Amino acid sequence: MKISVIMPAYNEKATVEKIIQKVLAVNISKEIIIVDDGSTDGTRDVLKKMETQPDVKVIYHDKNYGKGRALRTGLAQAGGDIIIFQDADLEYFPQEYHLLTEPITEGEADVVYGSRFLGRHRVFLFTHLLGNVVVNMVANILYNTTLTDLETGYKAFRREVLKKMRLKENDFRIEAEITAKIFKKGFRVYEVPISYGGRGYAEGKKITWKDGLLAIWALLKYRIFN
Repeated sequence: MKISVIMPAYNEKATVEKIIQKVLAVNISKEIIIVDDGSTDGTRDVLKKMETQPDVKVIYHDKNYGKGRALRTGLAQAGGDIIIFQDADLEYFPQEYHLLTEPITEGEADVVYGSRFLGRHRVFLFTHLLGNVVVNMVANILYNTTLTDLETGYKAFRREVLKKMRLKENDFRIEAEITAKIFKKGFRVYEVPISYGGRGYAEGKKITWKDGLLAIWALLKYRIFN
């Protein structure tokens, strides 16, 4: 099976080349679709050099729209049998792609979430842990499920799952929107433990407590609407 790796990037000059090289090193049939979401820190200059690599395609937004819009742009170009989301930092480890794809290739799952809380991880901020616990609890109550990590940056999907969705959100709320629609449609979802090297705000982390509130609002909204 061919894998489409969709990588949204916004102001990740320090890490984007390293993570692309790590993805290229994974021994699978793949395409890497990078969506630069209006970077202003030199990320685009790095990507101009990387787009000459085999299996790498770079799309440039004219301004910063948000992670959701970047993922949607990438999805429109994806041609693989399995789609994986990959952040442009170094928090996640591409050599673990097989953990995400195996439940799908073995016919057990339609969607696989890589859980940071079930696997080996760097000790990170308590406020982030608390925010994740609250968001997951709301999702589990609303959709009668047992997710441990809705906001994980590692998710894998059979291509047909995402192609059947009409995604709308432009920012981090897309994670909640996708989760809501997956469970409403009754897809088979697995979680697997992954490694996680979380970073702090001084290292470039962008998500905040406000995004957690927006995720909860999105979970409530998509419980009622499509």
